[in-house]
Amino acid sequence: MSARTRKDAVLSRLRSTLIVSCQAYPGESMRDPDTMRRVALAARDGGAAGIRAQGLDDVRAIRDALDLPLIGLWKDGTEGVYITPTAHHALAVLEAGADIVALDATDRPRPDGLSLAVSIDAVRAAGGLVMADVATYEEGVRAAELGADLVGTTLSGYTPATHDRKATGPDLELVGRLARALDVPVVAEGRIHSPAQAALALEHGAYAVVVGTAITHPSTLTRWFREAMDETRG
Repeated sequence: MSARTRKDAVLSRLRSTLIVSCQAYPGESMRDPDTMRRVALAARDGGAAGIRAQGLDDVRAIRDALDLPLIGLWKDGTEGVYITPTAHHALAVLEAGADIVALDATDRPRPDGLSLAVSIDAVRAAGGLVMADVATYEEGVRAAELGADLVGTTLSGYTPATHDRKATGPDLELVGRLARALDVPVVAEGRIHSPAQAALALEHGAYAVVVGTAITHPSTLTRWFREAMDETRG
């Protein structure tokens, strides 16, 4: 299968669908590759068309368990550019079994001092696809120009320049603006907490929608319920 045919096959399976992000943070009780594998299988059973997963062991475990399109990433660090921050990280994620490598495509400096283009070119040369996680319109346009196969709104609200957006729910304005401007698929991701918001993202032009916390993070879901009840009790 040619690279072009493979790309078309993967992307066609994701059009207008739900991708479920199966991630747990370090130190949490669910932070275990086999647990994430089971979560991914449950998401598939519920109708997810793709999975997004973090960490090489998680990517391998999920890849072995199912054949849905798999978006992989490697978080290294906790500040600045830490989502698949270098070409080394990106190629390792691809080798672990991801179809699509998600990486930070913001305009912040990368830890190895190299450019975003280096990582994108490395993944594509190795036969993989790239999902560029961005925070702004300008970053999305630039990532597409550099060859990213998909652009995601993942980091809107999570960079210093966009922090004010975090309290406003999903950045559907950014989704719509990028979808109108780009020829590559735009993936809505970030703070999508309800089925209604996911449907609205499609209405704004999203090619696909990623939902994580609201489906796969019981600690946060429990806190949402507890806090609402605490407010009622006064």
